[in-house]
Amino acid sequence: MAKPSLDKDLKKVGQLGKATEGLAHSLAAPGLLAIFVAGCTAAASLALGDNTHTTLVVFASVIAAYMALNIGANDVANNMGPAVGSRVLTMTGAIAIAAIAEIAGAILAGGDVVNTVANDLIVKDHGLATDPFIMMMMAALLAAGLWLHIATYLGAPVSTTHAIVGAVMGSGAMAAGVDTVNWAVMGKIAASWVISPVCGGLFAAFLLGLVKWLIVFRDDRITAAKRWVPILVALMTGIFAMYMASKGLSRVWKPDAEKVWAIGGAFAIIGFAISRPLVARRAAIISNTRKDVAGCFNVPLIFAVALLSFAHGANDVANAVGPLAAIVSVAQTEAGVAGEVALPMWVLAIGAFGISLGLSLFGPRLIRTVGEKITKMNPIRAYCVALSAAVTVLVASAMGLPVSSTHIAIGAVFGVGYLREILTNSGVPNPAVKPRSVFLEPSQLNATPEQALRNYAKREKRRLVRRQHVYGIAAAWIVTVPAAALLAAGLYASMRWAIG
Repeated sequence: MAKPSLDKDLKKVGQLGKATEGLAHSLAAPGLLAIFVAGCTAAASLALGDNTHTTLVVFASVIAAYMALNIGANDVANNMGPAVGSRVLTMTGAIAIAAIAEIAGAILAGGDVVNTVANDLIVKDHGLATDPFIMMMMAALLAAGLWLHIATYLGAPVSTTHAIVGAVMGSGAMAAGVDTVNWAVMGKIAASWVISPVCGGLFAAFLLGLVKWLIVFRDDRITAAKRWVPILVALMTGIFAMYMASKGLSRVWKPDAEKVWAIGGAFAIIGFAISRPLVARRAAIISNTRKDVAGCFNVPLIFAVALLSFAHGANDVANAVGPLAAIVSVAQTEAGVAGEVALPMWVLAIGAFGISLGLSLFGPRLIRTVGEKITKMNPIRAYCVALSAAVTVLVASAMGLPVSSTHIAIGAVFGVGYLREILTNSGVPNPAVKPRSVFLEPSQLNATPEQALRNYAKREKRRLVRRQHVYGIAAAWIVTVPAAALLAAGLYASMRWAIG
């Protein structure tokens, strides 16, 4: 009878171990968050020293950290969703790559867009004293963070750029009147919100169509892949190298245009030279099926999503620390924001590490939404989404324009989805699509042949993009700006009332 007793004891020990492991996991997130907030507080305190506004800046840094966490939880999902949805990356692998690339992009290339958010949304002669200006920016940060928190809880991938721009607009109007808002800059940004998803969608659809006609629709897909996949890899590496040369390393090196193009060409050649034998080696062991040929895009996809995360870090770190940079500048000079805003490394670090931490702790839910619930992904479609979104974001970041990476990435997802739908329903020269047969039912006997054919063709059309997500995401985009603006205005009014 000793053995059953021993088995029971061992079972209890195993249950205790599982319970302890579960408790450790549940405590990990609060512990990491506490360490991060403490680090932000210490960095702000040390940077400001005995400044009369140190306390306000410390509170502002904590709010900026909260905003950065919410950006990571909500916005980065748009970058990694396609790779996870296509099963090329696991959730853990995607989060690890994104975290590293986001930090690198924010630290190395986050300067220009930070200045746009910190310096250009509010007119220079706003007439606000130091404390009201700091409270205005704090209200904007807190309102945007709260709105993103709500959206993440509801599973809605909203635009963090919409949130912070709307919040700055709302708190600025409440603080010093509607004329305080720089409406010319707002108009430029608003135009980019419309243009960016269209460009992302069109470019992604173009890339997918190109890949299909050059590789997928060929009788000998393996030979076509050996020829064209290295060229696509060369395109990707060349674009990334040009961006790094012109923007990503701008803090230490600023080459002229001729050198940038030369670097892009050189890296494109290197990318082609490295990928060609690798693709040839894979081609020798795969069959001529779509699934096997699509596997040739696995490694390029991983590099593409890393590129996209780097671009996101460069572009969207502004949404977290742009207002904080303005607050620090005003607190140190007490002369208002004029010219270029200084960007201390500790300010950029709050945004960079906050985005990565928010992604790691709270991002998986929306990653699955973007990667699996809008349209079905495979490595080729995911590669087209990632590369098209990366190019669009990189160009926008190089221009210093805070476009919405959410709009671009989601637009690219819808672009490939609608192209799939069009090709599937039309049977454009895809040998895998068989001609459809149309049989008349008794209810159609009185209809003309043309009417019957139209009715059945319409009935047979496949919906490869879930329409409910189109309407839901569009509604979230429309609501975000006014909701963040109203929330920020209310928070600023409450702050002013609280201090009398």
